[in-house]
Amino acid sequence: MADFLEPGTKSPAFTLKDQDGNTVKLRGLAGNPVVLYFYPRDNTPGCTKEACAFRDRYSELLATGAQLFGISTDTAESHIKFRDEFELPFPLLVDTDHAMSEKYGAWREKNNYGKKSMGIQRCTYVLDSHGKVVKVFKRVKVDGHDQQVLDVLAEMGSQQ
Repeated sequence: MADFLEPGTKSPAFTLKDQDGNTVKLRGLAGNPVVLYFYPRDNTPGCTKEACAFRDRYSELLATGAQLFGISTDTAESHIKFRDEFELPFPLLVDTDHAMSEKYGAWREKNNYGKKSMGIQRCTYVLDSHGKVVKVFKRVKVDGHDQQVLDVLAEMGSQQ
């Protein structure tokens, strides 16, 4: 089980499919900031609230030049239903084997009411236009998280 990446480190390369089967490669995202938010499951209360908060602020996020991706271990079919039901305008990446989640330290042992299991711990990475980690939000609390991400992106923009 990998630790979370630290700010200043180069983010691990990845190639994943989104819900529609389009290939997304980190290398292909160079030139723009990237927000990668890892979430446990489609259509669960906290994950829905987080996705909808990003949806509602998506135009503000795009205005910073950033690209946003949600990542979970759900299937493409599950992602499509989730996207369509909540009108999510951003891609949801399919990480069914949790390889990317492991690289980014999001795949962790979880303890739910004394029952231990492995799964994604809600976390978000903000990467600069060169793929370097600028900010890591570990153990994300959903309320206000969209604003935290926008604040980091605004700060990045003011430093250019």
